[in-house]
Amino acid sequence: MKRPKRLLLILSLVLLAVAVIIAWQPSDARKAKSRYTTVAVDRGAIRKSVAANGTLNPLVLVNVGTQVSGTIQRLQVDFNDRVQKGQTLAQLDPALFNAALAQSRANLKSNEASLKLAEANAGRTHHLFEQGYVPRIEWDQAIQTVSSARANIEAAKALVLRDETNLRYSTILSPVSGIVISRNVDIGQTVAASFQTPTLFSIAENLKRMQIDTTVAEADVGGIKVGQLANFSVDAFPGRDYGGLVRQIRLNSQVLQNVVTYNVVIDVGNPDESLLPGMTAFVNIGIAERLDVLRIPLAALRYKPVEEEAAPHRSPQTESHSPDADEKVVYRLREGILTPITIRVGLYDGKYQEIVSGNLDDGDQLVTGDRSSLGEEGKTGPNQSFKLKMF
Repeated sequence: MKRPKRLLLILSLVLLAVAVIIAWQPSDARKAKSRYTTVAVDRGAIRKSVAANGTLNPLVLVNVGTQVSGTIQRLQVDFNDRVQKGQTLAQLDPALFNAALAQSRANLKSNEASLKLAEANAGRTHHLFEQGYVPRIEWDQAIQTVSSARANIEAAKALVLRDETNLRYSTILSPVSGIVISRNVDIGQTVAASFQTPTLFSIAENLKRMQIDTTVAEADVGGIKVGQLANFSVDAFPGRDYGGLVRQIRLNSQVLQNVVTYNVVIDVGNPDESLLPGMTAFVNIGIAERLDVLRIPLAALRYKPVEEEAAPHRSPQTESHSPDADEKVVYRLREGILTPITIRVGLYDGKYQEIVSGNLDDGDQLVTGDRSSLGEEGKTGPNQSFKLKMF
């Protein structure tokens, strides 16, 4: 009785082991699922944008200089000071300007005295000419002397006006209301305006409205239009997004390392003045948008199976023509069968691409990779050996 029971027990264990092995062996669908990595087709939004870097600048930045040379005697403002239009920013030493003005005024008075003398001589000469005591030429010379004296007075007045203007220019006034961004002079420094106007101050008229000057490559500038929305961020405030509008696409191109670029100007609001001039802005300009469209990840478009490995799993459906520029071939995995599907694609945003047409539905699984190429086929393949330890 013991021997038949022992044989029956051994036979039961063997049958149980065989059943476990058979149940463990994966089906074709399970093997295919474990072999391939897949992504799902879904519906959603696709927003295409152009990325660019730029610099934040004030809308109006006025460089204040001087038209006259001199030594800085007094500074009235400093960095970050708010100024009003017509406010005094600095004062040059006026001593030389006062001396020049005094000299020109003295010359004017001298010329006025010369005119009075010339007019008196002309009156006497005219009287003598009428009585026939002097010739006509003396009368003409007297008239010319009066005219010259009057011209000298006009010239002297012009010199007085010039020196008054130079004296007025020795006081540097703010041409606009705004904020002092930079100050390039100190007390006691001599500024020379002989060849070019030196910049003493830079004043931003209004920091509540700013602009971003970006550099966009010629390959991307074609999709940018005036009025498009732009989002940007700055390193000073990570995680905070700002918005703006494209105001201008400047036509003067620049060539840097054989790359043609264009300056795209973006208007931005800065009501809290958190954005500062000179900050680097990382800009994304939205150039196209599709809402609630069928889309696939770009990884599915990049997958190309090895022909000899894919052939046993592929569906007998084949394409009779090669895809054009807007057509792509993706591989759908359904019930263990790998099927090539030709689709027509549209807009892409760097992560997803729109499906314009093709035999795909929401939820279809598309292959993005093959684990067998990484040596993982043996983990689930039919050649794997099993050891059963009997107790």
